[in-house]
Amino acid sequence: MKNRLKILRAERDWTQAQLADALDVSRQTINAIEKGKFDPSLPLAFKVSRLFALPIEQIFSDES
Repeated sequence: MKNRLKILRAERDWTQAQLADALDVSRQTINAIEKGKFDPSLPLAFKVSRLFALPIEQIFSDES
C-alpha cells in the first residue's frame, strides 16, 4: 500500500518518534509503514486520518 505519511510528517517537521508518540505506536511501526513494509490496521489508519485532518484516501492508496 502506498502512503504519504513521510511527506505529511516532514511538512510538519515531526520526527518518526514524535508521530509515533502522537499515534501511540512505536517508531519502528512508523518506519515500516513509511517504507511500505507494513500496512496499518484500520483503527490506526483512522487515527492517522484524524491527526492530519485528511480523508484516509488522501494518505493511503492501493498500489494497483
